[in-house]
Amino acid sequence: MALTDSRESVRMALDTLRANKLRSGLTILGIVIGVATVITISSLINGVNNRVANIASQFGTNVLWVFRWNFIGIRPTAEMLARKQFTLDDALAAEKLPHVVAVNAGRQFANWNLGVGYVAVQYKDKKVQNTTLEGDLPSFATVDEVQLQEGRPFTEDEETRRADVTILGHDTADKLFGTEDPIGKNVIIGGDVFTVIGVLDKFKQLFGGGSNPNDNKAVFPMSTFHKIHPEVEDTIISVKYDDAKNKSIVTEELRMLFRERRRVHVEKDDDFAIFGPDNILSLWSQITGGLVLFMFAVSSVGLLVGGVGVMNIMLVSVTERTREIGVRKAIGATKRNVLVQFTFEAVTLCALGGVLGIALGTILTLAIRYGVSFPASLSTFWTITGFVVSCAIGLVFGIYPAWKAATLDPIEALRYE
Repeated sequence: MALTDSRESVRMALDTLRANKLRSGLTILGIVIGVATVITISSLINGVNNRVANIASQFGTNVLWVFRWNFIGIRPTAEMLARKQFTLDDALAAEKLPHVVAVNAGRQFANWNLGVGYVAVQYKDKKVQNTTLEGDLPSFATVDEVQLQEGRPFTEDEETRRADVTILGHDTADKLFGTEDPIGKNVIIGGDVFTVIGVLDKFKQLFGGGSNPNDNKAVFPMSTFHKIHPEVEDTIISVKYDDAKNKSIVTEELRMLFRERRRVHVEKDDDFAIFGPDNILSLWSQITGGLVLFMFAVSSVGLLVGGVGVMNIMLVSVTERTREIGVRKAIGATKRNVLVQFTFEAVTLCALGGVLGIALGTILTLAIRYGVSFPASLSTFWTITGFVVSCAIGLVFGIYPAWKAATLDPIEALRYE
């Protein structure tokens, strides 16, 4: 009997919502805006997070970097710039540690004020400007998990005999050779002739469009690089270790090794930094923390306005239907029946607002993703959360009007005009 009464209450609630479509739509407008905001902003954050994770992954797995300072998101101080530089011998010493698989020592010749190189690479009558020159050990292909579009990495023999070979960045090769096969061709760099043995795959970018400075480079064996630019000694050491679970062990072993090699006194802090691709994710998480707070602030305003609107309309509805409530009670409806009816109306209104908000947020996400090529991606967690919160808003803001309707005196209600 109670179940039948509850079903009847739900049916009457749905009939009432269908009879007042315009008013119901205006009532849930705040809910729609609030949920759509949650879906849209969370999709933007989720999409960029995925892109950042992909960018971090291209630097290799199980990799640690050692340099004079952590260059991810940090502007070096005068003290950092004055620190002792790392050397090739430091890299070779790190290679002897137990869990280390391979080590690379990298150097670059670039215009650091502009963040790009200022050397030209020439092939016949074509020339590419602002190319960064980079020297690496043959192990760089293993350590950095280098992806070659074509060709091969250089060998130990080429490193030993300081061979005049180079691997070009994707954009460098594309501008110089176009559809022509670059492998085996000679290019002029800084007045010297080098044979192209490989072309790097294109680096991933955070946002689509534009050129990536990492795609305009020329990579040489370290010995060859030292031959053409002996003045460049600043070295970044890349260490690939065997298993992710050994990261803390390898980090501590590297720390102790370099403190000893750099003669850092016990009471002094490290004069170097050990970090990895996960630092990129950590930095981005700090940035997106503010965006999440912004999302909460904006969506909360919309949901609060929507909740107040629902309560207001439900109170008006109770007043308008006072006589109807009196009639229902007079023919046997209980407080529970009336409470269920009006609570269900409020929850259904807000749930509908949540569904419409999710639909609007999805449309906006797709428009941003394909319209402006921004890496937006729907988040299942926030989609479910948006719907659940919208239903909760209906329950919280609809319970008082429902209670007021349920506690009306049937005799007084029947007298109401």
